[in-house]
Order: sequence, then structure tokens, then C-alpha cells
Amino acid sequence: MTKLDLDWPHNFNEIPKEVFVRKDVYDTELQRIFHGEEWHPVCHESEIPERGDFKTFRLAGIPLLIARGDDGVVRAFFNACSHRGNQLETAPMGNKQEFECPYHRWLFSTRGDLVGCPNQREFVPGFNRSDYPLAQPRMESVYGVVFVTMSARTEPLLECLGSIVETLRELVGGDGRLKLLGYQKVRYNTNWKSYTDNDGYHAPLLHQAFNLLNWQGGKGRQFTSTKRGHIGFESELSVARGDTMLEDPSIIEFKGQDPSVGSRIVSLFPTFVATKHLDVINLRFATPIDHERVEVHYAYFAHADDDEEMVRHRLRQSSNLLGPSGLISMEDASIFHRIHIGNHTPGAAIFQKGVRDKEKIEDEFLQNDESGNLPRWEYYREIMGFERRAA
Repeated sequence: MTKLDLDWPHNFNEIPKEVFVRKDVYDTELQRIFHGEEWHPVCHESEIPERGDFKTFRLAGIPLLIARGDDGVVRAFFNACSHRGNQLETAPMGNKQEFECPYHRWLFSTRGDLVGCPNQREFVPGFNRSDYPLAQPRMESVYGVVFVTMSARTEPLLECLGSIVETLRELVGGDGRLKLLGYQKVRYNTNWKSYTDNDGYHAPLLHQAFNLLNWQGGKGRQFTSTKRGHIGFESELSVARGDTMLEDPSIIEFKGQDPSVGSRIVSLFPTFVATKHLDVINLRFATPIDHERVEVHYAYFAHADDDEEMVRHRLRQSSNLLGPSGLISMEDASIFHRIHIGNHTPGAAIFQKGVRDKEKIEDEFLQNDESGNLPRWEYYREIMGFERRAA
């Protein structure tokens, strides 16, 4: 395996800017991270609630087809015909009783079995349809979130998630029984690592709506889970109605039961983010397009037990607060792009807030520290094989 030539700083709070902009680094990331030994969330089972429902998704270029079979089981397949590799399904989502390849009309069940193919009598001697199901990546799920990995060596999902799975459970309503409300999909002109490097430090400083609406976080904690650099946030909310700013202040009402932890975030290496702010339940499925672009699918949910009024409330908050153009997060797209431009300069990005020792990784962080991202960067450095510069 070719070793990349890159000078990684000695101090743990310094990240070389060139990892954000070099195509050879990105090509190696595809091999070692996205097509390697990591779990990647690609769907929530509530996105495909009925038998025959399906969703397509591309994971760093790999086309996937996630479907609920006629037996009610959710399965992930590679979105390619087992005959000659033609892309099987082009729609982003839908419902079908069978999947037919248009090239040679091979037909597959929703369980992935090959159930028909024309002119079979003229095939290779001994041909058997049972030998040609749709290929599948490894798949596991937790609280309805469907994960896939491209490696047989990846540790079991729960071992990789560690204690952060409890924050994820609370974030998805305590049991993962969700109902899809809809999507917003966007491409950001930035490297995927700039998108995922969002920190707790910037939130009250960049996002002016926090001040305009007098929506403030109280006490909270930021923590990592296992060596893989997953990050969790659990925060207290103190919410003002914002009567002087909004014609409809109901979009910042909090109807949840526990304001002491009214905000939760789970950020899983490499690209998945799940958030619950106020009553918004938002799962963000992200995938790199190339070394300069990342695509993010913002999926919004209600809980399966919500009444009609609560569903309308969650939908109103989802579309107005936290999407790519939401009141709270609209500045992110501009910052992601400007970070990417700035990273074409020499030197390192240097983390400051919450760093108490430049020569080691901390394991405790305050809610608004940026140092909580550093364990993730250390895991990334190790995977990529970059050697830290000597003191």
C-alpha cells in the first residue's frame, strides 16, 4: 500500500490544511475509510415502512439499494445487477414488487433473489438462478438506523458505537419508532472533513439566530465514545418565545418532556450526524462526492406515537430551524465553503478552546469546546498512516 507523503504536526491540536484539499489524500480515504473497516449509516427503517418500499443511496461512489422485502425484513444490496453490473434502480425511493434490470430483463425479488431471466436455456451449462442473487454489504441496525460496512473485518456495530448508542436511542425517541416527514438535500462546496469538523465552540458565535431568538443552551456535556472518534452532545435548553422577532413563535416552542436534556447531537465517524434540538428529530446522511464536495441528505422524523398536532409541530420546526437554510443553521453553507477556500493556504488549522495540553488528547470536554473534535482527528491520522512529526 502506497504511503502518502504528508508532514503531520507534533502538537495534537494542529491539523495540516493539506488533508482537506489533496486529491491523493481523498483517494486513500476512499480505500481506508469509506470502503474500509467503518460502519456507515445509510437509512432509517422508517424511510421504507411498507413491504416493497426502497431507497437508493451512494456511499462514496458505491450505489446501494435498501429495500423492505415482502417478508417485512429490511435489507441492503449493492445497486447493481448480478449479471453484468448494470445499475438496477435509479429512483431515489419508491415501492416495487420486483426489481427489473432494463439491460437484459433479469428480475429480482424484494428479498434480492433472482426470480427470472430470459433465454435461460441458452446460458452456461449448469446455470442456476439461486447462484445469482443481488450482492449485499454487511449490514446491522440499531434503533432503526441501518448501517453498512464494506469489510468483513469491521467490529460488530455495538462495539464500534460504544456508550454513544444511549444518546442515539434518546435522540430517536427512546425506541427508534419513527415516521418520516421529509427531506432536504444539498451539496456543499467543501471537503467532507470540513463539514464534519463542526464544533461546539462556533454555535453561539456564528449562528446569529441564537441571539436574535434568545435561544440559549444551558449546562451540558460533550463526550467521545470508543477510539473511533464518535462525538456526543447532551445539552440543557433555556428557550425564550421570541415574540418580538417572530410572527409565529410556535416554531421555537419546546413540547418535549425533559428540558434538562432538550438538545442532543450524535456525530459518528466519518460523516453521519443526528440531532434533536427542541422537538426536531433530524438524521443527516452524508457522502463525499469528491475531494471538494460533500452531499448531505437531511431527513426529518416524527415519533410513531405522535398525534396530528405534534406531527405538524415537528414538521414546522424541521423546515424552519435546522435545515440547510434554516433560521439556526443557514450560515453553515457559507462557512463550509470559506473553510475550503482558506485551506488552500499553507500551514495547519490550530484548535484552541478546551485544549489544556497540546501534547495529549483529552477525554473530558465542556459543551462549547472545540477540542472534542481532536480524538476524531487522532483516529483519522492513525487510519491514514500519517506519522506525527517528532518534537
